[in-house]
Amino acid sequence: MWPVAIHKSRRMTCLLLNLTQTTHSLPLAYYKSSSTTTTTTKPYNSSSSRYNHSSTRFIRPISTPAIRAFCSNSGGMSSLQSVQNSDSVSYLTQREAADIDETLMGPLGFSVDQLMELAGLSVATSIAEVYKPSEYNRVLAICGPGNNGGDGLVAARHLYHFGYRPIVCYPKRTQKPLYTGLVTQLESLSVPFLSVEDLPSDLSKVFDILLDAMFGFSFHGTPRPPFDDLIQKLVCLHSYEQMHQKRPVIVSVDIPSGWHVEEGDISGEGIKPDMLVSLTAPKLCAKKFSGPHHFLGGRFVPPVIADKYKLQLPPYPGTSMCVRIGKPPQIDISALRENYISPEFLEEQVESDPVNQFRKWFDDAMAAGLKEPNAMALSTVGKDGKPSSRIVLLKGVDKDGFVWYTNYEGRKARELSENPHASLLFYWDGLNRQVRVEGSVEKVSEEESEQYFHSRPRGSQMGAIVSKQSSVIPGRHVLYQQYKELEEKFSDGSLIPKPKYWGGYRLKPELFEFWQGQKSRLHDRLQYSPQEINGTRVWKIDRLSP
Repeated sequence: MWPVAIHKSRRMTCLLLNLTQTTHSLPLAYYKSSSTTTTTTKPYNSSSSRYNHSSTRFIRPISTPAIRAFCSNSGGMSSLQSVQNSDSVSYLTQREAADIDETLMGPLGFSVDQLMELAGLSVATSIAEVYKPSEYNRVLAICGPGNNGGDGLVAARHLYHFGYRPIVCYPKRTQKPLYTGLVTQLESLSVPFLSVEDLPSDLSKVFDILLDAMFGFSFHGTPRPPFDDLIQKLVCLHSYEQMHQKRPVIVSVDIPSGWHVEEGDISGEGIKPDMLVSLTAPKLCAKKFSGPHHFLGGRFVPPVIADKYKLQLPPYPGTSMCVRIGKPPQIDISALRENYISPEFLEEQVESDPVNQFRKWFDDAMAAGLKEPNAMALSTVGKDGKPSSRIVLLKGVDKDGFVWYTNYEGRKARELSENPHASLLFYWDGLNRQVRVEGSVEKVSEEESEQYFHSRPRGSQMGAIVSKQSSVIPGRHVLYQQYKELEEKFSDGSLIPKPKYWGGYRLKPELFEFWQGQKSRLHDRLQYSPQEINGTRVWKIDRLSP
């Protein structure tokens, strides 16, 4: 694949069009239905077939994605993302990439449609890691005639299921069952297809994300119509930055279309994507990528491939199958903000008892599949007046209060003995909700602590014995040694005695505050405070200013 020649006159015309050309908005109908008919054109440069190793040796590898509780994340970087120094990651030549792909497609038994599905899903999840559908909802996937275009079709389908509104521009359809099937799948979701002629003159007015899935690393020659003009549309968007105007972000699949596979953007006048999603391993041209977001998908690569080609691939965190590589983007912390979208939280809708309201929200967090919804920040203050906070896990809640278990000799226990008052904070990011609870704290009964201690896994019981919380130790090896001794001591399955220095606390609520994020920072805050009416304790509900 060779860079597109861009003459100065073309660039000036491009800039002039951006300044003077009348812009048009895409009709709403485009978001509701798809056109299904295009003419069949024999794809030029058949070497663009990435996976069909019988037709060419220049074949592009692919990748897989990160599967995460979505919507999520997640703000900028999610907890699943890892940052890998780009110097420690292998870069592939075109030949190496082709050889790896032939091995995958040959003795290792991967099929074309399997690899394409993994590639498209990898692209979609990488996008979801950075560009949330609440802010970057409108996606235009520009798909080429080869397998890079197939990746774009798959990515568009997954983005639809992730909550985005994709539209597909697929000018040169490949009339093979694999590709027609991908089109049918999108049409069944009512994902619209636009011809090149129907694209708006100003893409920035209609789209938030432009997915460049035109040409992969196996493409040769100069792009022909209509892809040469489509590439120019993306190049012209760079002028918006010079005029300080907002433009759509550009995401390129494996190779920015128009770049040389190994030498990159030779002319310096090609597409400058904001995100590059490399597949299997980055190609040499990725070293010239200067955008803020470089992701790699390809956790499926077997060890035999990595060993044979001496590939240095980054570790993938958790169950994620995409990982950030290179330097993380420089972020203006003051500019970080989330525009929350939540239903109204009204007084007439809440439970009269705050414990019941807490249970209701907690059940919502469980149903949403949020990780550890029982995690809570516990804040305490000792006699020195200095507050401290840490995350602990809620282990019980009822009309008497909130219960957690810990070491009675750690810092939080010492502070609670000096000042038996604390606050709890629950934060459920996926629901834009948090709950604060304040009250007095007391130890639970020894019987209650004993019962809970023996309900824990035996490993956790031994861990509680070994850990002298907040005390200084020479190193981790001390913990391992003591733990190993306990394993040997109780290897017969005998009862492990609860240590005297371990047990539970109960916070008896004296104030609740339920917070739900809303757009424009007009958040909902409802506070429950106790009051006596005719000798009976009732909860008063007040709305607080956000």
